[in-house]
Amino acid sequence: MRASLIQIDVDEGEPVGSRRRRVAALVREQSGADLVVLPELWTTGAFAYEEFGREAEPLEGPTFETMAKAASDAGVWLHAGSIPERAPSGGGDGTLYNTSLVFSPSGELAAAYRKIHRFGFDKGEAVLMGAGRDLVTVRLPGTTLGVATCYDLRFPELFRGLVDAGAETLVIPAGWPERRRAHWTLLAQARAVENQAFVLACGTAGTHAGVPQAGHSIVVDPWGEVLAQAGPGEEVLTVDIDPAKVAATREQFPALKDRVLGLEPPRHRG
Repeated sequence: MRASLIQIDVDEGEPVGSRRRRVAALVREQSGADLVVLPELWTTGAFAYEEFGREAEPLEGPTFETMAKAASDAGVWLHAGSIPERAPSGGGDGTLYNTSLVFSPSGELAAAYRKIHRFGFDKGEAVLMGAGRDLVTVRLPGTTLGVATCYDLRFPELFRGLVDAGAETLVIPAGWPERRRAHWTLLAQARAVENQAFVLACGTAGTHAGVPQAGHSIVVDPWGEVLAQAGPGEEVLTVDIDPAKVAATREQFPALKDRVLGLEPPRHRG
């Protein structure tokens, strides 16, 4: 399976509409890939909190439409990163969510995941956005994706739940800050090793609201080996992975079978 992670430079001077069109063109250029992954909140910037409300869109808004068309044109599975989603005010309350979108090669929505763990403690995303409740997996030919977002990476119990739901490849879009880049690499490898799964973690480049981004998107195999890692700037990181390596690793070193302790998982939707 060929995966392409598009590490987007989110430039505050670039209008959101222009960035959507530019990113769609980058997706179309990956027509030889099986899976394309974009970062978290690439339309606004993960730390541009004041933009969340202004740029929030319904689930099937302009980013949805643009990315669905790009996935179809390229004929790829597309994890389109995440958007600031505003829930309908009619049937809901207009709450904002950090929502990831996954499209099939025909451009159909295969899954939507509302980020469970919101970053910021007592400010930013933690107070501006609602929390998701459901674990999400997506079945692709040859592998099952487990979907998580950025700060989720710090919560291993979420990934255990995804593995219990059948995940073999963990996909994590992020807007991770440069000052904690060492954690980004460490945690990506840890989630791969402890779950004996591939990790595809795609971050942003650039500076969001004065916060330099880590970049360094990374692909890790089930043994924790780094197969590829990007640099700090905008880049397309492409790597071929063998999904059969997950089953082989779990058979060769069956640590997951020795689990004793665990928490009741959240509801699963897949």
